[in-house]
Amino acid sequence: MPRKPKNPHAPLPQPIFGEPVFSEGVATPDPTVFKKPHPSDNQLYSQIQSLLTKDVVTFSAAAGKPGDLYTLESALGAHGPAVVQEIQSGGQIAFHAAGDTGASNVHLYGNEIRLSDQVTSDIHMATGTNRPAFLYHLGDVVYNFGESLYYYDQFFEPFRNYPAPIFAIPGNHDSFIIPKTPPANTPLTIFKRNFCSAQRVITPEAASLHRTAMTQPGVYFTLDAPFVRIIGLFSNALEDPGLISSEKGKWKGVPDVQLAYLTAQLQRIKAEKYSGAVLLAVHHPPFSYAPPQRAGGTGGNHSSSTSMLREIDAICKAQSVYPHAFLSGHAHNYQRYTRTVHFGGNDFTVPFVVCGDGGHHVNPLVQSRGGVAPPDPTFGQQVNYLDPNPAVQATALRIEKFDHTNYGYLRITVNKKQLRIEFHPVGRSAPHPNVDAVVVDLPSHRVVSN
Repeated sequence: MPRKPKNPHAPLPQPIFGEPVFSEGVATPDPTVFKKPHPSDNQLYSQIQSLLTKDVVTFSAAAGKPGDLYTLESALGAHGPAVVQEIQSGGQIAFHAAGDTGASNVHLYGNEIRLSDQVTSDIHMATGTNRPAFLYHLGDVVYNFGESLYYYDQFFEPFRNYPAPIFAIPGNHDSFIIPKTPPANTPLTIFKRNFCSAQRVITPEAASLHRTAMTQPGVYFTLDAPFVRIIGLFSNALEDPGLISSEKGKWKGVPDVQLAYLTAQLQRIKAEKYSGAVLLAVHHPPFSYAPPQRAGGTGGNHSSSTSMLREIDAICKAQSVYPHAFLSGHAHNYQRYTRTVHFGGNDFTVPFVVCGDGGHHVNPLVQSRGGVAPPDPTFGQQVNYLDPNPAVQATALRIEKFDHTNYGYLRITVNKKQLRIEFHPVGRSAPHPNVDAVVVDLPSHRVVSN
């Protein structure tokens, strides 16, 4: 490894009977190391650092109409109706979520393997409605900028035995374009070939493995599954901040199609009086911890994307619909916030969860600056200063829990009444680290267990 992919211009093989394939069927050994270093992790990466602050990417609108849904049933093929009926009859759905799993060099690869092994073991050992139905990837599938050559090492090989669909929104490392990259090799082109395919095919990036491409309608989409809808938005290619539009011409070349898309999705939820959990997923986190200025020091490697959140909030306010929770990656640690929003005459308490420690790195929550190292926040600390000038009436923001020591993933369960989000560490600090969890009552939009 890395493996030389098949010719991307050659006809792609169809899976047998046209049905999707998610795993190899039997447990197979994992590799332990890359065969050679990843070239874009060294001198090339340092040469393009400045571009990461100003180079955005354009993208095409998702297939279909803005109000369309992409269903779990359709992703599962002929077995979809039976699987969905079983979930509905059982009264609960479970699924995984994780971000930033791509391991860009030999020193990090073991972390991704441990995580992929753990979610695979979880899905095999769980039974009934507690068995996860899919994995939702929160972006940065492949480092270091979505090259076709590294999909095998960083995605297909680690998850070769995961026996369920893997959906994804692209992160900045799945979309940033290295200068002089041919159009046919741009990261979003490769991402769409593997996650937004018109057909269930085995892509060149899968090499000898059999996981078929997902058939998502685009780089943003809404996954409709029993008891839950996940609205996934593409937050573009900058290191920071994330953005979902041109922001009134500030980011030239970025289309504004996601604004109309989010509007249409919320309108549909309102018109249908949808009673399930509504989650919004975006790679760049709306909130990522930084100490108050008076404390000195600085936050972690990535900052909050408050302008992006204001655009999302403005649309939610206009449509009178607010998500039950937000999921993000990008910041390479785990952070969980509770934001109190006065919305439609009620106080909603909304979890904002960052889970960007899927394998690439685990970074500290705070860093020293000028020799000053501020302390970590305490659990439950008010951090309202991270939420300046909100577009909704936000009355409080607390950082409830964080973990900047362990890699980890989310295990999410939803029934007719409650949404439960758990963080499961893949431990370095202890053999069985504690699991963090938050429970949201769906009708009241309030956290009931924290």
